[in-house]
Amino acid sequence: MKASMTVKAALSLMLPLILGAVAGAITGPAIDGWYVHLTKPSFSPPNWIFGPVWTLLYLLMGYSLFRIWRLPATDMRKRALLVFALQLALNIAWSFLFFGLRNPALALVEILVLWVVVAYMLHFFYRLDPLATWINIPYIGWLSFAVVLNAAYAWLNAWGA
Repeated sequence: MKASMTVKAALSLMLPLILGAVAGAITGPAIDGWYVHLTKPSFSPPNWIFGPVWTLLYLLMGYSLFRIWRLPATDMRKRALLVFALQLALNIAWSFLFFGLRNPALALVEILVLWVVVAYMLHFFYRLDPLATWINIPYIGWLSFAVVLNAAYAWLNAWGA
């Protein structure tokens, strides 16, 4: 049983970090190319801040995932894990849309969907383990800022035209 929890904890922490690294691999090449030529909003943080912030958020996500995954198997837990997986997939997809396809407008639509899915995830998490929700408050806060930032990039850069 203890080994099983250790494996669940390790996988829970590693999964978001690994997928975050995939998103970083998509983002990296665009930072010095296409992205540098975009008109940036005045409130855009320096590029170096995104890596540490997302690393912390992925670790928090992973810990909250573990807190849910360790609970007894129920339909509610299953739904919570599925919504977690969906939000993580959408999180990674945003990098592809914004940086890979170079389409801030499409990425804006996607990040709005992501925000709703994360809010839904937090609803499920709260019903199972309130701390798992509180752990993700920095995530939805940063995501809210990212929505505004994405909208500003789309607006200032002719909606991806």
